[in-house]
Amino acid sequence: MSYPKNELAQLIIAYCAAYQIEDVIISPGSRNAPLTIGFSNHPTIKAYSITDERCAAFFALGIAQQKRRPAAVVCTSGSALLNYYPAFAEAFYSAIPLVVISADRPKHLIDIGDGQTIRQENVFEKHSLFNANLIDGTDFGKQNAALVQEALKTAVHQNGPVHINIPFDEPLYETVKELSFEIFPEKNSSNESNRKGLKEFATVWNTSQRKMILVGTHDPNAELQKLLDHFAHDPSVIVLTETTSNLHHANFINSIDNILMPLEASDFEELRPEVLLTFGGLVVSKRIKQVLRKFQPLEHGHVHPSKSLNTFHCLNHYFEINSVAFFKQFHPLIKRVTSPFQQQWLQLNSSRADRHKEYLQRAEFSDLKVFDIVLATIPDGSQLQLGNSSVVRYAQLFDLNTTLKVFCNRGTSGIDGSTSTAIGASLPVNEQTIFITGDISFFYDSNALWNEHIRNDFRIILINNSGGGIFRIIPGPLSTNSRDYFESPHDLNAEHLCTMFGFDYRRAANEDELHEQLRDFYEVAEHPRLLEIQTPREENDRILKAYFEYLR
Repeated sequence: MSYPKNELAQLIIAYCAAYQIEDVIISPGSRNAPLTIGFSNHPTIKAYSITDERCAAFFALGIAQQKRRPAAVVCTSGSALLNYYPAFAEAFYSAIPLVVISADRPKHLIDIGDGQTIRQENVFEKHSLFNANLIDGTDFGKQNAALVQEALKTAVHQNGPVHINIPFDEPLYETVKELSFEIFPEKNSSNESNRKGLKEFATVWNTSQRKMILVGTHDPNAELQKLLDHFAHDPSVIVLTETTSNLHHANFINSIDNILMPLEASDFEELRPEVLLTFGGLVVSKRIKQVLRKFQPLEHGHVHPSKSLNTFHCLNHYFEINSVAFFKQFHPLIKRVTSPFQQQWLQLNSSRADRHKEYLQRAEFSDLKVFDIVLATIPDGSQLQLGNSSVVRYAQLFDLNTTLKVFCNRGTSGIDGSTSTAIGASLPVNEQTIFITGDISFFYDSNALWNEHIRNDFRIILINNSGGGIFRIIPGPLSTNSRDYFESPHDLNAEHLCTMFGFDYRRAANEDELHEQLRDFYEVAEHPRLLEIQTPREENDRILKAYFEYLR
């Protein structure tokens, strides 16, 4: 074995191993050489080399998303570090543990004109749970150790991103045979017994006939599913989930926008909840946010272990606890209430579902029709990763196969890094990963394919509507004379990228070709595959608007 002689590097490596960080993604550079040497030789750490720092950070985010434990990224000094920021912000808002470890120049070389230097300390301050700015020199060993330990403890127990900045002076490449440090991680105290306001909220709940549970982004959780099933049989409760909620029941409503988009303001009064209970991460549906902000419930309780999200501007109960622990404590305090409320929602949902099927049977080839076809073909038990913008919104219009595990970067809702995240997320799991993305997002993150760790069963479905289809759906852009600047129209295709990066490439431009290409698309192959589906740019928005009109 070969380890760095540098003591700061040894300290970092020993602490990462002690806190069971198993995955470290390294981008090439010289200033981070001591870390590269140590991580790549450590027996309990899997080191990955990814050149593009932005892709590397999202790749690490995908691994951490699936493992629910920190993954680390390591870069050299200078602007390399700034490329981590999009993924860092996503980790902050999605509550994903990510550890950024940046090599830096010593302080006496900053701002004097030395090469590859910027002000790296606290560069992520607005979105970092902890910033550990280490100090070069043998006299600061205990202080540095305390900072590193606090950073890693925070990432592990608070589920979010932290930054460790390390000044390295030359020489950088000296090695020794053993690490000098033996580290034992601190245990964290838990606050799972927090019951503040729970009895008061249960009293309100038990006296209301109109209650809504709205679930945002959430990891699959069988125990939570059983706890939530209880509410499916309470006639005074309607449960609204989303594609990314990973919760299902015949009496839950998943396709929220199918119900809400065609409604008039007068209809909302009848469907308005008196009490709203929310949990999970951010909500995709813009329509439900608009409705609940305008027709606010009298009481709103939110459950989250670290974030009090006042999404609807009426929050008056916050439970700082995870969702499973909350419902275990909540169930003994509540009772079922006779009410027509759930049935009103379910009847409307049934009507919308019938109209949905009728329209899709005769729908022209378009983005909407493509989602209808593609989502029905994804193999049972797969991991489904969704791109942002129009992709996740289209997916919300369909009731997906309940065996799928669905993920999307909804913390910041950015299109950057979705491909890299999906590739990273595919590695820690046994099941096949299918990634559905739009063209702008895919081409923007095309360096994601510059990655030797992509599994052969990884599948990309690229819906190419020739640029920014979301801006034909949302109101506003079409009313301006700057449409091309919103949409980013183009004539690109992914064939040459696939050739360069070793993907099998397929293409479909109509319904018959799509069915043919999907026939064996998911089967075992020697290379990962990409299916590019070309849809009619000028027709997609017209067909979608006609769909919502038909649902009325």
